[in-house]
Amino acid sequence: MTFDPRTTPARSDLAAEHLKGTIEASRYVAGQDRMVATSSAPMTARAEPEAGLSSQLLRGEVFTVYDIDDDTGLAWGQAHRDGYVGWVPNFMLEPVEATTHHVTALMTHCYPEPEVKTRPFDMLPMASAVTVVGQEGKWLELDTGGWVPGRHLSDALPGGDWVAIAERFAGVPYLWGGRTASGIDCSGLMQIAMYMAGLECPRDSDMQSALGQDVAGDRRRGDLAFWKGHVGVLVDPDTLLHANAFAMATVREPFDLACDRIAAQGDGALIGLRRL
Repeated sequence: MTFDPRTTPARSDLAAEHLKGTIEASRYVAGQDRMVATSSAPMTARAEPEAGLSSQLLRGEVFTVYDIDDDTGLAWGQAHRDGYVGWVPNFMLEPVEATTHHVTALMTHCYPEPEVKTRPFDMLPMASAVTVVGQEGKWLELDTGGWVPGRHLSDALPGGDWVAIAERFAGVPYLWGGRTASGIDCSGLMQIAMYMAGLECPRDSDMQSALGQDVAGDRRRGDLAFWKGHVGVLVDPDTLLHANAFAMATVREPFDLACDRIAAQGDGALIGLRRL
């Protein structure tokens, strides 16, 4: 049996304890749940601090740690939200505490006081999970001691039209492995928008190609369009929204033009459309 290393916490020398008897490894570890304490944490596929991003974890996401590399300070484990496996800086993790709210703005500033003229000391991306412990007027106080505009937080995921949420990322820079408004990739855009709408969505485009059903007939808003290693969503039958390295941004593009351009640049023809 073949296991996907992106979603299976197993290496030849170590594996999660629950995989004992399924995957062979030198030792098995129960793991310890930790939580991301910074606005975001880089995830890499290798235990190398300067390796390219494979993904990012957001504030408040829970990450089960199975191993810590003392030489690099990187922790190896699995994210709870999407099951993605990789290495993240251990100093960015803290003990798990219950969260109460999600960030619903693309990004929100965190202020030292409930006053807009004070200098923010942090920014939190959409889908971050935080703990609110107080309120003063329109401001909500976090357990970290900072203050966030109340209209940027919600005690429940907003739900609604996930495509409309994705459209809010138009113009955001492209970043391989990114999941925030500071930089996002094609599959990260789909994942964050669906998550905020209360829909489950795996991390990578090839995983997302199993969502929904093949489209038969006319294209519709919300249809997912797949190429090899790439995904976008139709905002109407003739317009594609996608984060891409050609524009180095999240852009709207005529669907037929996008198909022609992607094929012309050597990345192949459209694989298909899927409808949730």
